[in-house]
Amino acid sequence: MKIAMLAPIAWRTPPRHYGPWELVTSLLTEALVARGVDVTLFATLDSITSAKLDGVVPAPYSEDPTIDAKVWEYRHLSHLFAQADRFDLIHNQADFPAHAFAPLVHTPMVTTIHGFSSERILPMYQPFQDRIHYVAISEADRHPSLRYAATIHHGIALDEFPFERDGGDGLLFFGRIHPDKGAKEAIAAARSSGHHLDIYGIVQDQAYFDATVAPELDDQIRYHGPVGGADRAQALGKARTLLHLINFDEPFGLSVVEAMACGTPVIATRRGSMSELIEHDRTGFLVDDAEGAVRAIARIGELDRATVRQRAVERFSVDRMADEYIALYRSVLQRTQVSNG
Repeated sequence: MKIAMLAPIAWRTPPRHYGPWELVTSLLTEALVARGVDVTLFATLDSITSAKLDGVVPAPYSEDPTIDAKVWEYRHLSHLFAQADRFDLIHNQADFPAHAFAPLVHTPMVTTIHGFSSERILPMYQPFQDRIHYVAISEADRHPSLRYAATIHHGIALDEFPFERDGGDGLLFFGRIHPDKGAKEAIAAARSSGHHLDIYGIVQDQAYFDATVAPELDDQIRYHGPVGGADRAQALGKARTLLHLINFDEPFGLSVVEAMACGTPVIATRRGSMSELIEHDRTGFLVDDAEGAVRAIARIGELDRATVRQRAVERFSVDRMADEYIALYRSVLQRTQVSNG
């Protein structure tokens, strides 16, 4: 089986600090190669992989201002699709622009939809659903107007998130600094509960950060910026709980399962995929408002961190994710062979 894995080009694959789509693409690629699958990763040329690396984009456009996102994205896509007949299957991790090329080649294609952002993108999905096999990353993120080949939850490299039996006393916010992700709500919950809050993540909305986060920073509320590697795992594992008080219907939430892999329970707003990821009263608490979040913080000691870790191991391993994608690839290829006679 020869797979062309199409990565986004916003960040390196894998990302240095932030880049959830690129991270999942890397994790899946490495797991497939470990299983003997012949994978060519189409990504920025500074990417790191055990697969064959192919590409034309010198660097990620979010890191190099000389890279025009639109220009290089279409150069990136053209480079892959010009050689589509070399592969048994194309796995698109780079959103809907690739769909424009799908009718021009015979190679079957899978698209992982990393969050259905808006009704406005439907015209680049609906007309292609007889040609492309769509994967949802949660049941909550399925759009009623589309047909899906599967729902496959993301998996993580569990050995990169060691179990922390004792955790710590502080609360944690881990994610983009943007109104959607609930930094303001996490700060309010920390103030009400009297606990310290450590905030990690890129500033995606500078005005929001300046108005909502920066004025609150003191000895109790601390902002550390983005973090990766071992420092990321330490931040997630040394927390009492992760506060994920989102203001949108989040399609997944890598930091949620990464925290749980460290044994850290999660308190999250009951929106989007959170009820799929978090087992209420077992691996965390699902809440509906600010008061519920404060009550949950007071109860977090009731949860067993070893159980939180074990459930993450059972449900969110990269091995499980890879096995489910391989099963999907085989199903797609079998159906393609049947339809081609």
